[in-house]
Amino acid sequence: MNCKGAAEVHIRYNYYGAELNAGSTFLDTTQLYMNPVNCCLYVEGRIEEAIEVVLHLPSDYQVACSMKKGQSGISSFPERKTVTLLAADFHELADSPLIASPNLQHNTFVLDGVEFNLWFQGECKPAWSRIINDFFIFINEQFVMMKEFVHDEYHFLYQILPYKFYHGVEHLKSTVIALGPGYKLNEGEIYDNLLGVSSHELYHAWNIKSIRPVEMMPYDYTRENYSRLGYVCEGITTYYGDLFLFRSGVYSEFEYLKTVHERLQKHFDNPARFNLSVADSSFDTWLDGYVPGIPRRKTSIYDEGSLLAFMTDMIIRRNTRNEKSLDDVMRVLFYNYSRRGVGYSEEDYKREVEKLAGENLDDFFQTYVYGATSYEHKFSELAAYIGIELRNQGCKKHYEGHLGFRAHHEGHHFKVSAVYPDSPSNKGGLAVNDEILALNGFVLKDDLHEWSSYFSDTAVRLTISRQGILHELKLEPGPNTYYKLYYIQKLKHTDEHQKTAYQSWSRRKF
Repeated sequence: MNCKGAAEVHIRYNYYGAELNAGSTFLDTTQLYMNPVNCCLYVEGRIEEAIEVVLHLPSDYQVACSMKKGQSGISSFPERKTVTLLAADFHELADSPLIASPNLQHNTFVLDGVEFNLWFQGECKPAWSRIINDFFIFINEQFVMMKEFVHDEYHFLYQILPYKFYHGVEHLKSTVIALGPGYKLNEGEIYDNLLGVSSHELYHAWNIKSIRPVEMMPYDYTRENYSRLGYVCEGITTYYGDLFLFRSGVYSEFEYLKTVHERLQKHFDNPARFNLSVADSSFDTWLDGYVPGIPRRKTSIYDEGSLLAFMTDMIIRRNTRNEKSLDDVMRVLFYNYSRRGVGYSEEDYKREVEKLAGENLDDFFQTYVYGATSYEHKFSELAAYIGIELRNQGCKKHYEGHLGFRAHHEGHHFKVSAVYPDSPSNKGGLAVNDEILALNGFVLKDDLHEWSSYFSDTAVRLTISRQGILHELKLEPGPNTYYKLYYIQKLKHTDEHQKTAYQSWSRRKF
């Protein structure tokens, strides 16, 4: 653009902000919620220059943001005020979401000289004493492991919604977390989600915001920054996000094992583990995000990644008799790479793991990181080191276990949500999104399991609707079982080595 020597250039544009989640931009009569990376421009070649953001807000608005505040004053607009935010460069601006609202609920506490701010936007009644107590405990556990924090302050920004929701996005000095429903914030699953996602997103301040793949050091805003290291960035963060809560005592053993069970169940329910490795799925996730996409195409950098982190941790612990662990790998990546301003590659990560494990791990990485396979046998072998066993049993729904499909009740019918490869349903031609109307001529209401069980010893005829056209499919039951239920539990008989290893890993007695 030729500005003909102009001293200033003013650019005016509109941005449509109508989506409310943890990474969007949204404006209504109750708040301005902004992720600057969505909607702020920069000039190539001047990305390192300091930036000033001036907000013209109603006089009763507060602003939740990790950027430093500059001078505020009276706006030129009636009944408005100006709030100035300062960013050292475009990188900081892009990484600093903000919420401006008259309804923000705010509290703060200090741990080891770091100020933590909790901001809640939306209808909710935070149980401040309980929340701050639990946060203090699990954050301290993260500090104990990583030795130092990345900044002198941190902001948890919560968008609390009136319906069920779960989403979090990490930033260096803050996180935005969208949760709901707000009326259940302080109880049961929603409170557990609040703890789980907050622990996860905070650990991202180290792992991905500081410890960065070489492809993202520095981040290039002119193009996609693809990486196959999602199993480290998200997988290890998922593993530790839950483990910190367990080690610190915020999660009970039952609550922690429940989270591991959920990761395992998703792994075994996803036939894509035989199709695409977790490393290739890391790359694939950059292409289509977190939507299900093509059935059986890719694995999860969260679920498979966290299980892989557990197995890697157990290998190091077993080889060093608990002297070293994955904790040490993360500290090495932080101090030897991040603190030196250096990104790490796939080869770097593997090399640092091998150094601490004292073993060449070509076979492990080729099989479980770069290969498409089930983790079942390796996970079982390594879990036994800390006195834990992996078990399975048949699922409760007959059509899942014996016919190999999953369905949910939608309106008056059942809609197929998953079909297992080489199962009777797959061979019979059943597909995702088919609507099942009848089984062996009997119209289904809420009794698919019951009719499926009743005709368990014969072939099954399904009447389905596909794109508005009726079809009859014949499913021949076979000897195999699909969609088994997987879980982990402590071994009944353990030796002192296993108990010691368990205590070293969990900071809890066996």
